Amino acid sequence: MSTRILIIEDDPMQQEIISLMLGRRLGYTGLIAADGPEGLARLREDSAIHLVILDIGLPGMSGMDILDIITQRYPGLPVIMLTGNMDISVAVDAMKAGAYDFLTKPVEAERLQVAVRNALKTSLLEKEISRLKRQEDGAFTFDQLIGHDGGLADIISTGRKAAATDIPVLLSGETGTGKEIFARALHGESRRVGKPFVAVNCGAIPAQLVESTLFGHEKGAFTGAIAKSIGRFREAEGGTIFLDEIGDLPPDAQVKLLRVLQQKEVMPVGADKPVPVNVRVISATHRDMATEVAAGRFREDLYFRLNVLPLHLPSLDERPGDIPALARHFIERMAASEARPLKEISPAALDFLAYHSWPGNVRELENTINRAMVLCESDTLTPEDFSALSTSPEIGATDQNDTVRKEIGGVATLPLIDENGILRPLDKLEQEAMAFALAHCHDNVTVASAALGIAKSTFYRKMKENA
Repeated sequence: MSTRILIIEDDPMQQEIISLMLGRRLGYTGLIAADGPEGLARLREDSAIHLVILDIGLPGMSGMDILDIITQRYPGLPVIMLTGNMDISVAVDAMKAGAYDFLTKPVEAERLQVAVRNALKTSLLEKEISRLKRQEDGAFTFDQLIGHDGGLADIISTGRKAAATDIPVLLSGETGTGKEIFARALHGESRRVGKPFVAVNCGAIPAQLVESTLFGHEKGAFTGAIAKSIGRFREAEGGTIFLDEIGDLPPDAQVKLLRVLQQKEVMPVGADKPVPVNVRVISATHRDMATEVAAGRFREDLYFRLNVLPLHLPSLDERPGDIPALARHFIERMAASEARPLKEISPAALDFLAYHSWPGNVRELENTINRAMVLCESDTLTPEDFSALSTSPEIGATDQNDTVRKEIGGVATLPLIDENGILRPLDKLEQEAMAFALAHCHDNVTVASAALGIAKSTFYRKMKENA
């Protein structure tokens, strides 16, 4: 879905000119409304509008009245005002009322392009700052998770019930599925919102420092303890501590953590007496903890303490419908955080991303988008910008290709030697590879050509030659 810009303008000629400029120069979609009520109705019905271009001299409701309503109902939605009046005081009034910019008619293409791009970039920056502030304040909620109304809907339903209590939650799921951000949403919808959220990666702490890192230490308690430390648990006082990769916790630390959960107090290293703590514990792991317990690598009693409410986050492979929204989110975040131009992503590129297996899950998708944003030289990301992704099909991906391929050791292959022991011609191998790619990609030539690393025009030409 391209960037959508609402043009509220009563002059049909101006409507057409501005819409054409947006489409031809920026690749954006212009939506038309002839007056204020129609424009406000459009905004109510379409939550995906990114910017409004608003004529100040509309019939009925004036542009200033509509601007006032938009700034109240849709905070953060940028508005660029239009007028045929050259009076600078009109522009000043509009800017004071919340407009991002002001253009005079007839609109110059270059000026429109600069104003629209700057307004969108500023809007993205404000959104990113707001997101970071909510996260920093512990006010991140489930509604801000991409996929809250899609592939994460079921687990969020359970998560909201968990957030209303203080019981320990154990999040499981593959690496990169977003366990920490889910834990932040649990905290953000709990009664502890506004209190500290402290994240600890248990697998990243040296074994000899686990106890002092989690529970604190007194000055001089050991070599190198030049100052007192209260520890991560006490830093989270009143709030939530998130113990990521809990399965990596050493056995000695497991014993001490169990005592903390049972007694609700910590014993700093070198201290004479324990210190009470009031924290909610959320832990996470990518391991099969039942197997770890059975193998003796994790204490069973601690496991039962942590696993009061287990929640399993689905892999990205299990929620492919969320990929378009995630991709656009990462594009916007990259554009905002790195001050880069906002890019579009083509439908063919989204189809291409949907066919990848994503072993690294959401984290891999984010890294892939960031890399494409850096390397892409055009305004739109296409399948070619993601050609580095592995596109190896799985066994049984399609039954249409049984005459083209053989499955050996779990890999789809093409035979290089015929039944007589003679090397097969290269053009025949190429023809079969293209047929396989086309069938695997559900007859989408754009995706199939990108998967094979050749231009779409070349793919079409070779198809015609082999017809």
